[in-house]
This record gives sequence, C-alpha cells and structure tokens, in this order.
Amino acid sequence: MFHTIITLAYIIPNIYVFLRIGQLFINKGYKQYYTLIYLLLASIYPVSNLFSERDAGILVEVLSMISNYLLPFYLYLFLFVMIFDVLLLINSLFKIIPAGKMKSTRFKATGLSVILFFSLLVVVAGVINFNTIRTSEYRIEIPGKSSKISHLRLAFAADFHLQEGSNIHFVEMFLQKIAIIRPDLLLFGGDIVEGDREDESLTRFEQLLRGIHTRYGVFTVLGNHEFYAGQDKGGFFNKAGMKVLCDTIVVIDNSFNLGGRYDSHFRTRKTIDELMKSVTDSLPVILIDHRPTEIDQVSKTAVDVQLSGHTHNGQLFPINLITRKTYQLSWGYRKTGNTHFFVTSGIRLWGPPLRTAGKSEIMVIDIVFTGK
Repeated sequence: MFHTIITLAYIIPNIYVFLRIGQLFINKGYKQYYTLIYLLLASIYPVSNLFSERDAGILVEVLSMISNYLLPFYLYLFLFVMIFDVLLLINSLFKIIPAGKMKSTRFKATGLSVILFFSLLVVVAGVINFNTIRTSEYRIEIPGKSSKISHLRLAFAADFHLQEGSNIHFVEMFLQKIAIIRPDLLLFGGDIVEGDREDESLTRFEQLLRGIHTRYGVFTVLGNHEFYAGQDKGGFFNKAGMKVLCDTIVVIDNSFNLGGRYDSHFRTRKTIDELMKSVTDSLPVILIDHRPTEIDQVSKTAVDVQLSGHTHNGQLFPINLITRKTYQLSWGYRKTGNTHFFVTSGIRLWGPPLRTAGKSEIMVIDIVFTGK
C-alpha cells in the first residue's frame, strides 16, 4: 500500500513534467527520442519495486539505487517546470520576452538546460547535506530537586535506519563526533536498525556502537521501524551495548529518572499517566518517545524533558512544510508548560539518501539542575 501511494505520487507529477517539457522545449523532429528516453528513465522506480528485496539480483539493486536519486530529481524537476510555467504566465502579462524569441531553438535549449541543471544541483547539494553530521546545541534549566548533580551533558540521536548496505564510514564519523562531544549520557530515539536478520554489516555496527562509553551509559527506545522488522526483542541493541527502555522508567545514579516509551505501533503501550505512576517527585524526569505526538498530554505531567525523532524534519522540501502542519513540533525545541521538548531531524534517513530539508544532526543538550 505504501509503495502504491508513493508510485501514484510519482507518476502523476511525471505526466505533467513529460507533457510540459515536450511542449515547451522539444522540437518536432526530436519528439520520439525524447519520449523514449523519458519513459525509460521514469520507469526505473516502478520497475524496481516489482521485485522483492530478497529476490533482487544485481540489476534490480542497481535500478533501486538509481531510483533513490531519480525520485527527488523528478520532484525538483516538477517544481522547476512549475516555476517556469509561472514565469511564462508573468511574461504573457508583461511581454518581457518576445513570443518569437521564446520559440527559437536556442531559447528552448537554454531553458531546458537551466531547469535540468538546477534540479541536479539541488539533488547534489542534498546528498552533501545528508552525509555531513552537524550538532545542534541547547542549554536549559530544570529543577534539580534532590538530585546529587548540578549539570548533565546529554547527546541525542534518532533514525539511524541501519541495514545491510548502510555506510559504515558514516557510523564511524558519528562515533568520532560523540567522542568530541563527550556526553555524560547518550540517548537514541528509535528507528535505529532495519531488518529482521543478522548480516555482516549489522554485526560490524554492533561492534562499533558497543565501543561507546559514557558516564551514565547508552539508552534507546524502539521506533516504528523496529516494530515492522521484528526487532522488538532487542537482540541488536543488547549486542550493541544499548539498554532498551520499553515503557519503563529507571533511576540513574540517584540523580535523575530516565524513561522510555513504546512507539504507538505497540498495542501494549502505556498511557503517559500510567507510565508516570512509578515516578516520585524527588528527581528530575527525562523521557524518550519516538514520535512527538502527545506534547499537550506530557506537558501536564512531571516530565521535565522529552526527546523525540521520527519526523526527519520532512527530509525533502516542500515535504517539511507538511510535517510542520502534521506535528505540533516537527523539529527543534519548544517549552510547553514546564516541559522542554526536543525533536531531532535524525542522524540518518530511510529512503532517498539526501536531505533538502533539515540536517543529519546530533542534539547536544546541557541541562543545568537549578537549586543545587
């Protein structure tokens, strides 16, 4: 169903792009060549989806890899063709460029070249942005209550989506960043691993992540992709040295409460009130929830800090405009009531390997416990 929706969202704009480019830029003698080339390229994505991942041969893998870049390329080709049409409408009103000049072969070649160039440029910039890890730093104050510490440096990442074929070098770069940050506590916000089987690359990821050492440890929650892939038993996380919080709250070194919720896909997920019944008011509360969907409810509890991911900040413009409308907080920081909410755009992605909205980020949050 998901791929059907994406395929329809891919085909319908492509019909518009195909027709408009043909009408605007392609001379009559080249129409057949244009049609053949366009249809061959546009068919790569739907053809690659006809084969299951397990049955895929080398050819299908290559087609899938190409389609990962063609999808966003066609998105921006569609947007730039629309912009060109708007400019044509403006020109028809103000007669800036003579109609005869617009019909010339030179004008058509220049116009098409500009549209293709900028579409490709956006994709290349998105790939570079995707493969560059950035940190977003915050400083907040919360009541320390009876905590024995006055400061906590916390690093937070989500949405790694590790699977066979994921870039090992990127994981190594992530570990280097963590070593520079030197957090007291490292938290993951779910969607860390894909797939329901072990392979050589996942074993390597486990080894790399197991090498992380912080004062208070490494904790994670399960996201919707762990639910899809049957990773809810936590085998990967145990081998990677991560402690999974499944609708539980633990006390860390008599200094703060740390809680983690099941993703909303899990039917056994507790309500926030049920989860908070086990918490006393004597220590601050930090909570991880994969999705930022219950901000108002959480803000009415004793939770001091909530950390979430899942949204990817839309990943691609203009999809980020949709996520802003979908979530009360789709990325960044907001304080609602007495609760500080953080939503990361994710360290990695699922789908096309590029970002034109958001960044591949690690959130670094310095928490000062007041009253100490």
